[in-house]
Amino acid sequence: MRIGELAQITGASPRALRNYEREGLIASERAANGYRVYDAVAVIRVRNIRYLLDAGLTLADVHCFSPCLDGDMSTAPPSPEGLRIARERLAVIDERIAAQLAARDRLARALEAVPAPS
Repeated sequence: MRIGELAQITGASPRALRNYEREGLIASERAANGYRVYDAVAVIRVRNIRYLLDAGLTLADVHCFSPCLDGDMSTAPPSPEGLRIARERLAVIDERIAAQLAARDRLARALEAVPAPS
């Protein structure tokens, strides 16, 4: 299948698919006309990549899951390495949330100090 069909089936944009390929997460063959051609396994891999990205992981994190991308990741038991990566990413997300909440609180206090317009 060509990139447009893979994009339509998986919900990933062609740009994202080219990025996944550049990152070595999916592979394609080149047709005589230069178009990328993907096999059916690419659908599973892209869905798993998107599953991991939607869970908050980064593409760098996803690389660690490369050996598992051809199976059903949503039901497979997590590996110790996968759990470690997920916990690290969760800690980073928690830090970002805390920083955003602190910024929000500072802004709210600053706005409270401003007299209401009459």
